[in-house]
Amino acid sequence: MRCRICSNAADHAFNALLLFKYEAEFFYCETCGFLQTAEPHWLDEAYEDAVVAADTGVLQRNQSLATMSAILLYALFPSRSKFLDYAGGYGLFVRLMRDVGFDFYWSDKYCENVFAQGFESKPGETFELVTTFEVLEHVSDPLEFIRDVLAKSSATSLLFSTELFSGRPPDPNQWWYYCFEAGQHISFFQRRTLEALAAQLGRKLYSHGSVHLITSRSIPPILFRILTSRFLARALSFIPRLGMRSRTMADHERLIKQRR
Repeated sequence: MRCRICSNAADHAFNALLLFKYEAEFFYCETCGFLQTAEPHWLDEAYEDAVVAADTGVLQRNQSLATMSAILLYALFPSRSKFLDYAGGYGLFVRLMRDVGFDFYWSDKYCENVFAQGFESKPGETFELVTTFEVLEHVSDPLEFIRDVLAKSSATSLLFSTELFSGRPPDPNQWWYYCFEAGQHISFFQRRTLEALAAQLGRKLYSHGSVHLITSRSIPPILFRILTSRFLARALSFIPRLGMRSRTMADHERLIKQRR
């Protein structure tokens, strides 16, 4: 099998039972460190519910990511630009970012927009940066996915999250991030995998923990590490709120007017 990132040979790593009934083969690329499944024929069933019921951390994760993203975007990007959350789920992240003051919009073709209604992106809109959190592990062809997202949004930067592994693929019985029972995680990355992705896109990679930025901008790596530190992000979270005007009430008034 060929690696979907670098096109080199990917060798069989292990088999696992997905959704408690589908035997899936996993293949590992020694060249770039990418771990992928064979063609994921089970995805339609896996996505009968866009958000897995067992994902009990969804609210906490959105709050944490919004706190981190707010200080990072405020420090590194024009804060009055337009931003897009791609595969934005129920829209909670977009609502949290708009509450701070960022002009964020939502897009997700699989999930109902609950919290960001009225702020759906429109075809042809351009954005400074796209966020797509906990998404790449769901995508069978990550390189093509990122190319498509950046092309459609005209963005030069992609901020995303995914857990990384290092060295050989983790034991199927030891790494929680495989999430075999849900059947939605089909792509797994190392830092060097993301570096290969960024290189093919002609961009730079900045990575710290599970948060990553592919961008055309030059950023001091230490600054990216500081801004993506959960402790420091919480400590500095007041800064964007001081420098920006919350859109909470303005959005409320706008939505009321649209209903009249």
